[in-house]
This record gives sequence, structure tokens and C-alpha cells, in this order.
Amino acid sequence: YILFGDKECEYNKNFQLILHTKLANPHFPPELQAQTTLINFTVTPEGLGDQLLGRVVSSERPDLERLKMQLTMQQNHFKIELKKFEDDLLSHLSAAHGSFLSDNSLVEQLENTKCMATHIQCKVVEARENETKINEARELYRPAAERASLLFFIINDLSKINPMYQFSLKGFYSVFNKAMEHAEWDEDVRTRVRTLTEAITYSVFLYTSQGLLERDKLTFLSNTAFQILLSQGLIDPQEFEFLLHFPVEATNVSAVSFLSPQTWGGIKTISTMEKFSGLDKDVESSPKRWRKIVESSCPEDEKLPQDWKNKSTLQKLIILRALRPDRLTYAVRKFVEESMGTKYVSTRLEFEKLFEESSPSTSMFFILSPGVDPVRDVEKLGLKLGFSIDRGTLHNVSLGQGQEEVAERVLRHASEQGHWVILQNVHLVARWLPSLDDLLEAAAVDCHASYRVFITAEPVQNPEQHVIPRGILENAIKITNEPPSGMNPSLHDALNNFSQDTLDMCSRGQEFNSMLFSLCFFHACVTERRKFGPQGWNHNYPFSTADLTISAHVLYNYLEANSKSMQVPWADLRYLFGEIMYGGHITDVWDRRLCKTYLQEFMNPNMFGAELFLCPGFLAPPFLDYTGYHVYIDENLPTENPMVYGLHLNADLGCLTVTSENLFRSLCDLQPQDPSRRDEATESTEEKVMDIIEDILEKLPEEYNVVEMMAKTTERSPYVLVCFQECERMNLLLAEIRKSLNELDAGLKGELTISSSMETLQSALFNDFVPDSWARLAFPSTKTLAQWLNDLMSSCHELDSWTQDFVLPAVVWLSGFFNPQSFLTAVLQSIARKTQWPLDKMTLTVDVTKKVKEDFGHPPREGAYIHGLFMEGARWDVESGIISEAILRDLTPSMPVLYVRALPAEEQEVRNTYECPVYRTKQRGSTYVWSFHLRTKEPPAKWVVAGVALLLSL
Repeated sequence: YILFGDKECEYNKNFQLILHTKLANPHFPPELQAQTTLINFTVTPEGLGDQLLGRVVSSERPDLERLKMQLTMQQNHFKIELKKFEDDLLSHLSAAHGSFLSDNSLVEQLENTKCMATHIQCKVVEARENETKINEARELYRPAAERASLLFFIINDLSKINPMYQFSLKGFYSVFNKAMEHAEWDEDVRTRVRTLTEAITYSVFLYTSQGLLERDKLTFLSNTAFQILLSQGLIDPQEFEFLLHFPVEATNVSAVSFLSPQTWGGIKTISTMEKFSGLDKDVESSPKRWRKIVESSCPEDEKLPQDWKNKSTLQKLIILRALRPDRLTYAVRKFVEESMGTKYVSTRLEFEKLFEESSPSTSMFFILSPGVDPVRDVEKLGLKLGFSIDRGTLHNVSLGQGQEEVAERVLRHASEQGHWVILQNVHLVARWLPSLDDLLEAAAVDCHASYRVFITAEPVQNPEQHVIPRGILENAIKITNEPPSGMNPSLHDALNNFSQDTLDMCSRGQEFNSMLFSLCFFHACVTERRKFGPQGWNHNYPFSTADLTISAHVLYNYLEANSKSMQVPWADLRYLFGEIMYGGHITDVWDRRLCKTYLQEFMNPNMFGAELFLCPGFLAPPFLDYTGYHVYIDENLPTENPMVYGLHLNADLGCLTVTSENLFRSLCDLQPQDPSRRDEATESTEEKVMDIIEDILEKLPEEYNVVEMMAKTTERSPYVLVCFQECERMNLLLAEIRKSLNELDAGLKGELTISSSMETLQSALFNDFVPDSWARLAFPSTKTLAQWLNDLMSSCHELDSWTQDFVLPAVVWLSGFFNPQSFLTAVLQSIARKTQWPLDKMTLTVDVTKKVKEDFGHPPREGAYIHGLFMEGARWDVESGIISEAILRDLTPSMPVLYVRALPAEEQEVRNTYECPVYRTKQRGSTYVWSFHLRTKEPPAKWVVAGVALLLSL
């Protein structure tokens, strides 16, 4: 049947071309109207490679394509001729009477058919030989086509890490064709193919990277390098898998003093691989040589000791991931540079160059970053090319508040007149975006050649918030433009919001200028501190230049209002800046304390007496003009390091380590899951997952019989109730683990249908992640699955010991609780009952002992001993009993045993103490548990800006 109706074609996420036929014609029978024709064309890497090969050969050797077509037509002609002769012969044979040997014409025709068949057979053989030669010539171009196919599927997978990264096959073809056109010509075919391959690779790299955020560019680049090397067989798939997942053997001790237990666990795991056999023993026997690598400022440039220096670059990456994870991003960048070339790691296209690739049907989509306004670039280029708002040829529409109709009207008008249109913040009008997608497509039909559309939108934090239609993203050139990071550029940018006229407008010029500069430094501090993650701020706040400019106006008004008294209302200004202007964004009490502390350090009378250091080595500037302040920054501001923000140097190491972990987590997400695309030596996903399931089920303890436990003791003290609660929570978790693993095991064996939840669980087990269904019932953790399971077993062991006689353990492992707050509250309740003190007037106090867990044989008479805490941002000096500066590269030193007890709040000694927040994990924020007052000789403000906190889990 040929069904006449409205037909639409679209590429879905799996690259299946779906033909939707809408049977809207009323003349069709009802049974046909109820049907829908659905045709799937699945694009595979091999199929796309064949298609691209045809494009390459058509461009490079059109004669081969013509010959191939001629041969095909010739072979078809031969088949037709032979069939015609056969049909004629059969017709004569069927019409013959008597002996056909007496029919001379029939015998003659038989002879002619035989000769023709022989002739055609010879021609067919000749054609096949020619076809073989043509195919051999075409296959010379296969590497370029295969590289292009590989690259397309690499960039397609980028949507897994950010849904904004959508790329169409149509756009890819355009890049592919232009790369072939601009590739340097060479007569030698093999050289030409290498040139084509490199040109295609670099063009796709530029096309893709221009639309990626900085944090994702190395992910894309490294994945491209790894996949190319894997396809060429230049790296071992098993070693690559190991580098990505990097299982770490759980251990609490290290055989060498300069390695942490976790690092040593990584070394032990690496040593289990055949090519790394003996690594652990070598590190133990030659500690000085390996210590040099660990303490080097650039370990990626150092040679490994002894025979280990002969290891491949990938094998060196594996070792560095254990020894110096903070430098792994630099090592990966160096790996890419060595394998692909320097030009891939240092490239930035100008906006004017990118504009040349646009067209009426290809808009430019800007992914916004804080502090960057792409509209300025558009207006600047538009002015150069004759498009501006003043001339009425550039239209700027900021979406939201009913601006959709305005945007539709402007787009239609601009497409007819050849104007430019800027649509800002399209993410704010999610419901209208499908209409915009259709409108952009319709407006580009038969439009003016000069018509262009520029779109801006903010990136989303998670896929659930993504609202931009796929069509808009696929048909646009995506561009990111992020500001340079660091105190120097940020301080200059903050100052650039003002001018000499701003400095001259206040009657109290010297005071205003000094305070305005401090305000700019404060703004740069709070914005740049975000890069240090949770140690910088518990939450990511949208501080903006508007906060700075409004604060400057408030400063001016207050100084002018107090011009007669010549007093500076310090407290009022700090309150307005810290609680309202900037504090209005802040939702966390500890972040608010940090903001207020910064203001107390930067906004005080010392700034007028050349006595205020805004950061180590940077004195608040004297009274200068506007240009003088910029010069002062360049000449006196220290080089970028965490100490500029009051943090320890370890904060940078921690930040880089997290960046490396995120890099490899993203690389894991981007890997193809099809075992057929991996080397045969690599264990399949199913086999590995089934081994993991068997191992976990074998080790998983039985659930606790809470009813039996409650019958075992009549005591219902706060501690016993906490124990019951922990057992009940553990039962829920153990039941879910056992149930989900058994279901997945049955699914992999074919006994059950694999569901989406099973697939999610399988992926998590394979990638060594804690499954979401387990994490929801468990305690917060950032550890790998293997480490998390080790903690789970330790928690069960603690509960086993506690439930034997329900006597409080000598030292309680606070990190092992589902709800550590409940145990600390139990300490308060038990002492309150014993002393008859009012619970709401009591507080916890801690004494840090000089002992470890093994030094205690029984619990204290009141309160509890706790262990399992770590300090981040500083360290505890056991001998002096105070908080001290951290030791470089010891990011989270463990704390001695803490003695926790309760006392009336008015009796707590808070002088010379720092109120230290306690969190479950390094993510801080919502994992807050409690706060302890710890002794210090330094001002508490030092530890506040250093982000010092106690952690229950690393």
C-alpha cells in the first residue's frame, strides 16, 4: 500500500530513523487509518563506516565510484540478458513437438544460448575481478572512514555526561566534508589517507570542544585518545579497564610511612596484575626512590625507579593513579599530547571564526557561565558587519514574563528582512521551547541569507532539569565561554565594574577607595573559593557582580550619611554585606559564619593604617587612583594558591584529586557496554557481575532478630534503644541487598526478565559504584562499592559485639552508625537522667585524648569514647593538644580517641576554642552531624577560613 499522508522524519536518541505516517486522509478505510507504519534503520559503527567510506571515495576517487556503478549496471544487464535467453529457450522447448533434435531452429537456439551463457560467464568473472580490484582500491581509504565513524559515536555519547551536548548526524557530515576539502593533498594514497584521518579528527575535535564546558573538555579529549588507541591495538584493553575502575584493596595500615593506607591498598591491587608483579615489594625495599615520586611537584614528568621506568605511558598512569591522584589530570593531558599532538591541548577558536560556520538554519547556542556575557561578543561582531540595535537590524529578546509572543514576532520579521535575533535565557520558558523548535525550522525556509539566530541558556546541574529540545541543540553550533579562574583575573574583573568616576564620587575618598578595594577582594574571594568544592563552600551559591555593585552603592550611602561624624559604621556595613547582600544567597549556617569571618578580616579600621593583610604577602593598598589599583594588583598579588583564600595548600591537592576522580567516573560512563566491541581477553560484563554477586552474597551477614534481642534484655536505656534502631536500619539494608542481588542473578541466568532496575544495578556493580537502591537505605558515603562493603561489614561486626550483652563498647566507632546524631543525643540523655539536669540546657563537650582505640579496655563511667574521625583543613597536634597547621599531602589525618560527655551549657569552656563542624563525608553540606569545641592557640577565624572540619568517612 502507498499511504498518502503527512510524513515526519526525526532521529531519536538511538539513531533510529523513524518514519511516522499520519493517516489523516478521510478516504482511507478505517482499518488502515488505525495503522501506523514504523520503519527502523539502526545506524551501527560498521554501517556508518561503510557509508562514510563511500563519501570519502566519491570525493577522492570519483572514477572508482563510477566504475563500481558501471560494473553493477553491467552485471545486472548480463543477468537480464541471460534470463531473457533462458526464457526464450524454455518457451521454444515447451512449444516443440516430437523430437526437438529434428527442429534445426531449436538446436541452433540451444547453441546460441550456450555460447551466450559462456560469454556472459566470462564477462561476469571479468567484472568480479574488476570489482575486487576496485574494492581493494576503495579499502585504502577505510582508515579515514572508520576514524570518522568512531568519532561520531564518541561525540554522540557525550550526552551521557551533560544533556546539553547533543550532536546531529547532519552536522557531523558537514564537518566531515569540510575536513576532506581542506586536507592537504598528496599524490601518495597512503600519505593522503593519513592526512585525511588527521584532518577529520582535528576538525571534529574543534567542532565538539567549542561547545563543551572546561571541566568536560579533558574528558572528551582523553576518551577520544583512548578509543583511537584501543581501535589501533596500541594499548591493552585490560590495563585500560583497570585504570578506569581502579579497584583498591581495603586496608587500614600502610607498609611504608610516606603512603596512606588507601594509597597502599591501591599499590597492592596493582601488584596483582601480571605486568606489575612485585611493585609492592619494590616500594617497600626502595622507599627513598619511590618517595621522590610521591613528593615531586610534577610526578608525571619524573622517571619511575629502576626497571619500572620502561613501562608504557598507560602503565605509568596506572601507578600514578595510586601514588598521586591529584596530578592525574596533568598526567592524562600529557598522555593525550604525546599520543595525539600538542595542538589538541591548547586550542581556542575566536567567535568571529565560529560565526563563519553559522547559517540561517544553523543557529549559535551559547551555554552560559557566571561572569561572562556572550551578548557583548554578538553586538561587537554585529556592529562590524552592519547589525546593531540602533539600526533596527539586531533584536535582543530576554525571555520570561510573557516575552514568547514578542520573540515569535521578531523571528518571523527577521527571517524576512535578514536581521539578527538574540534570544536570551531560553531555559526560563520550558513550555514554549517545543514551539520555538518548530518556529526556528519554519523561519529558516526561504529566508533572507543574512538572517541569524543567537540563543543563550544556562547549563543544568542534573539531567532531570534539562528542558532544551534535542532539535534546537542538534541544529545549533554550541559555544561555551568561561571566564579565567584565579584571584588575579577575578580581582581585576571585580574592579572593572567601577571607574575613576566611582572613586571620585564620595566626599570621604580615601576611606571609600580603601573599603571599595577590600570589598572587591572579598567578592573575588567568595566567588573563586567555589572551585575548592565543599571545603570552600558547603553549597554552591550564585554570587554575582550585582551583589558587588549594590554593596558599593550601600557603602557610598553610609559613608556619605556619616560624613559629619567621620565615623565608619563597621558593624552595620558588615551586617548588610554578610547577612543581606551576599548572605541573602547563603542557606547554610557554617557558610554564613565563613562569610561574616571574611568581612571581619577585610573590613576593619586596620585598613587605614597600612596594617591590614588581605592575604599572606598582600597588604591592603594605599590611597591610589583607579589605574593604580590595577597596577598594584599585578605587582603585589601573590601567585595563585589556596593560601590566598585562607586555605591550606592541601586544599588544592584535594580539589585536584576530586577532579581526577570525576574525570575517570565520566570516562567510565562513556565506555561502550557491548562486550563484542572489547578485546576477547577482557572479561564480559555479565561474567564479572555474576562473580561480584556471588562474592557479596557469600560475605553478606544474616539479618538481626530484633524481637529476640528485645526479649534478651529488659533495659531500655538511650544506648540500648540506639542499638535496636541501628539493627532495624541494618536489616532493611541487608534485605534490599540480598533481594536485589538474587533477582539480578536470576535475570542474568535467564530465569527472570531483565528490568531497568536490574540493568542499573548491573552497571553499578560493574563500575564499582554503590547502587542507588542501596545508598538510599544506607549511611552517606563517597567510597567505591568495595570500600563501602568493607565499611558495611565493619558496622555489622560492631553491632554483633554490642548486641552480645548490650554493654556500651569501650570505644564506639561513630562512623559506623546510620544515625550518629542519635548516639550523641543518647550521651546527652543518659547523663541528663543520671544528674537530673534539664536536657534543653545541656550540651556536649569533647576532650581529645592522646590514645588510640586499642588503649581502652572499658567504656567511661559517663559519656563515651568515640573514634573513626578525621580532620580536614588542619591536623590535631597530639602532644600540644591543639589544632595545628596541616602537613603537606596529609589531607585528612586521623584523630585520636575523643571523650564525649555532657554538661550544662553555661559551664562549657569556649575561650581559645574553635567550634568545629562534624560531617559524614567530604561532601559536607547536608551530611552535617554535630559541632565540637576544639582547643586552639590561633584565632578561630584562621580555622574558619581554612574550612577546618571533622569527617566521619573519607
